[in-house]
Amino acid sequence: MPQQEEITPAEHRTTTVEQGRFCLARCTCGWKGPARRARSRARTDAETHAAEGAG
Repeated sequence: MPQQEEITPAEHRTTTVEQGRFCLARCTCGWKGPARRARSRARTDAETHAAEGAG
């Protein structure tokens, strides 16, 4: 049986989500980045958030 990976409160896992013409970054900590027209900008927002560990 595969073990389920636990996410610690200090760990930030980000993803990008499409909403209509916009894309935004989200994190497992509840953070949401601003809506962007460029996916690359949303990915940069996510990378910056994860690197800073901002809550």
